[in-house]
Amino acid sequence: MTHPGTGKYEQLLERCRGLDPIPTAVAWPCEETALAGAIDAAADGLIAPILVGPAATITALAKSKGIKLGDVEIVDVGDSRAAAAKAVALVREGKAELLMKGSLHSDEILAAVVSKEGGLRTGRRLSHVFLMDVPTYHKALLVTDGAINIAPTLEDKVDICQNAIDLARSFGVERPKVAILAAVETVNSRMPATLDAAALCKMAERGQIKGGALDGPLAFDNAISRDAAKIKGITSEVAGDPDILLAPDLEAGNMVAKQLSFLANADSAGLVLGARVPVILTSRADSLRSRVASCAVAVLAVHARRKAAV
Repeated sequence: MTHPGTGKYEQLLERCRGLDPIPTAVAWPCEETALAGAIDAAADGLIAPILVGPAATITALAKSKGIKLGDVEIVDVGDSRAAAAKAVALVREGKAELLMKGSLHSDEILAAVVSKEGGLRTGRRLSHVFLMDVPTYHKALLVTDGAINIAPTLEDKVDICQNAIDLARSFGVERPKVAILAAVETVNSRMPATLDAAALCKMAERGQIKGGALDGPLAFDNAISRDAAKIKGITSEVAGDPDILLAPDLEAGNMVAKQLSFLANADSAGLVLGARVPVILTSRADSLRSRVASCAVAVLAVHARRKAAV
């Protein structure tokens, strides 16, 4: 779906002005939007793409669709799984600091990322973040995890939460507010998501999750609406103003993100976090605007990481 957006993604692009483009391995850009997304992000000065895939196909596609490749490097690989492995290898060799999914299946690129031999694993659990530009909400909103962790444990949620907090901080949110979603705002032992929410809040108090303000359990209405929270008697700095919605499981996270896209005309960009580098994981149906926004937020994450390493 393509929407005009509300300027929240453009603010991200503005934050990238003057930053060095990040060398980015693009795995299998063999479809128009995937190729154009990488080339547009390069034209915006966000990334320096290295295209990994069948050179003849990529060149022919660019020619037929009027996409100007210029002197962009192409690493000729004839098979999508091999292209994913090669793109990951470019990161391991230090030739790329970002990984971008082209038009191959998500599971192909993620299999290369988590591979025990040549992957990009860290001590952190991988998690996916939807970066949403919702016309009816006053700022960019992160929804996690709606794509990787099917039924996360409490310990998984710690990493999912920390990954999202670190990402939000990288694009200028000083102390991201995390609403931990459930169906109700009270703790109930028959609803494990509410117990996890309460535990996560206490873990943040004890420094096991750093850099964010957490509250939960919160139902979606009182997470997003200050008025709804007030009616329920909830006093919270997070309610009505979250930067991050932490879903209880993959299905809930996926539904929230897709409902925002299809019912509220939101744009959504996608990133996988927790690996050695951010992975730009867009859907094949994503607009060019979403793909470029995904690149922008990944670039800010890399620059924040570089800064922290100094």
